[in-house]
Amino acid sequence: MQITGLQQFLEILTVPDNIPIIAMMILVMFFTYVALKQARRNDQLIEHGHRERIIDEMRK
Repeated sequence: MQITGLQQFLEILTVPDNIPIIAMMILVMFFTYVALKQARRNDQLIEHGHRERIIDEMRK
């Protein structure tokens, strides 16, 4: 019986020592998404001439 790459990858991920690392990776991806989303919003505000609203948006 041959183990596929995906099966081996999942086996490595489910080792108890790696669970906190997986959680950290998920958090990093989530906060990267949030930061990029906010950066895009700020760019749109600047593009439309509402530079002063960026600070107001950040305080929400």
